[in-house]
Amino acid sequence: MRVFAALGALALSACATTASKTDSLDAIAKDYVLLQLTIGEKEAGYIDAYYGAPAVQEQARAEAPEQSLPMLEARAVALRVRAEQFADDGVDDTSMDERRARFLAAQLTAARTRLKMMRGEKLGFVEEAQGLFGVTPETPPLETFDPVLAQIEELVPGEPADGPLWQRLDAFNRQFDIPADRLPAVFDAAIAECKRRTLEHLTLPAGESFDLGYVTDKPWSGYNYYKGQYHSRIEINTDLPTRLNRAVDLGCHEGYPGHHVFNALLERDLVNGRGWIEFAVYPLYSPQSLIAEGSANYGIDLAFPGDEQLAFETRVLAPLAGLEGADLATYRKLNAATRALGPARYTISAQYLAGEIDAEQAKALLQQYQLVSPERAAQSLRFTDTYRSYIINYGLGRDMVQASVEKAGPGQPERWARMIRLLSEPTLPGDL
Repeated sequence: MRVFAALGALALSACATTASKTDSLDAIAKDYVLLQLTIGEKEAGYIDAYYGAPAVQEQARAEAPEQSLPMLEARAVALRVRAEQFADDGVDDTSMDERRARFLAAQLTAARTRLKMMRGEKLGFVEEAQGLFGVTPETPPLETFDPVLAQIEELVPGEPADGPLWQRLDAFNRQFDIPADRLPAVFDAAIAECKRRTLEHLTLPAGESFDLGYVTDKPWSGYNYYKGQYHSRIEINTDLPTRLNRAVDLGCHEGYPGHHVFNALLERDLVNGRGWIEFAVYPLYSPQSLIAEGSANYGIDLAFPGDEQLAFETRVLAPLAGLEGADLATYRKLNAATRALGPARYTISAQYLAGEIDAEQAKALLQQYQLVSPERAAQSLRFTDTYRSYIINYGLGRDMVQASVEKAGPGQPERWARMIRLLSEPTLPGDL
């Protein structure tokens, strides 16, 4: 600990010299990119996307063996102090330069938190979420969700009436599984409609594109790998059957107006438009992820307001999937009702990660309070094992983005305009 304290003091001393009138946000951004890429050499999956200069990536690979985790943490502290000096120019607290500086400082706080975790420091679920994603999630007692379960109980058709609620719901939902041989046609149609609706409200860079692939043995249901030059690789996990509503959900979330659009706008407007190279690197465990996942989830409702998703699924997707005549109205009503159970997953994950319950207990609670089959509970727990408190970005992030966007007014044009600003500017959870 004394060694690290000395390193931290040296870093701060160096920072005091560096952060002078000759310092700049561009200089800080250059050091930031190298630091994040070097951390990425220490932990697989830490960097979600990088499309900047290859030479910086090569430099990070070369330097990483010489950099211990405490040394990287000291660099993060020093960089954050430098960035914070630009976070108040005394003129306008919403200026783009101030927002840029605050973004860098927040991302560096997250980097330091992740480095602590990589060094073996144990953080509670809420403390971890605060350090990595800049928000404070609630972990309500599970019994507070019992009234929600009672309401869902009244909606679920079928037998056995005396069996577990998850069993009845899963039996009903299985009729909406898309046959494997029809999956490509359904997803192609869903993504095309997500894109069409998005392009009604914003202009994307010329030549933007994506590849779509189907994979197995993943802890997630879908993933967007952004490659730069306005191109993404979208993958859909087929370990478990994909249900009909997930085609639109994943089409919006991973594609339009979700991750693909978010990254393309950042590349066009900030990296290429302003020369802000820090946005060419995306560290997964950072406040940027709450914005990314929250906007991607809310983007589903924005692109398909009201009952428009139900109408599209009934008219187009159900026939493509061979599911004509299925009770889609009840299916959608149940999906909406179960959304209220989302925060129960935070509580279960917090208890599990703290060692208060074991894996079998966690899976049983996921079945009870997320109303999923044993197989889906196991996949959910595998996600928690891999990404820990990251799960809060989907539900809490969506709620925060929704509240922020809908403050713009009840009309779709106003909401889309607010969403576009959120996606194409240096936005933090606190800005919502």
